[in-house]
Amino acid sequence: MESFTAKTSGKVVVLRLDPGDLLLESIQSLIQKEGIRDGYIASAIGTLDYCVMHMVMTTGYPPVEYFARWENKPLELSSIDGIIADGMPHLHMVVADHERAYAGHLEENCRVLYLAEIVVVELEQALLKRVRNARGINELVHR
Repeated sequence: MESFTAKTSGKVVVLRLDPGDLLLESIQSLIQKEGIRDGYIASAIGTLDYCVMHMVMTTGYPPVEYFARWENKPLELSSIDGIIADGMPHLHMVVADHERAYAGHLEENCRVLYLAEIVVVELEQALLKRVRNARGINELVHR
């Protein structure tokens, strides 16, 4: 176990996405535009009509991953959680249809149906980055 301390939190940016906007790509663009090196997603809600996420299917390494896709299907975006380390987001999401909820790693090309609202919090002096460890897993470290 290892922990990391940010000295302070910086700016808080609220991102509104409109119909047709792409979720991960818009978050990445915001991170770059705002110069956010380290941070986290504090809140994310909305609706999607196209969604791609992946989840692990095995307990061994390397993992076997399953990519779930929904196309022209209304989904509620219940949350996005994750960390921005050295300008790179590692984000997971929860979406639901009228029958069940699904969770996994947020992938590109998730498209907003009606709206999405996302809150990004910058962490100042956290000095985070991801590096591949001896097991081949990208782990969070202090840079």
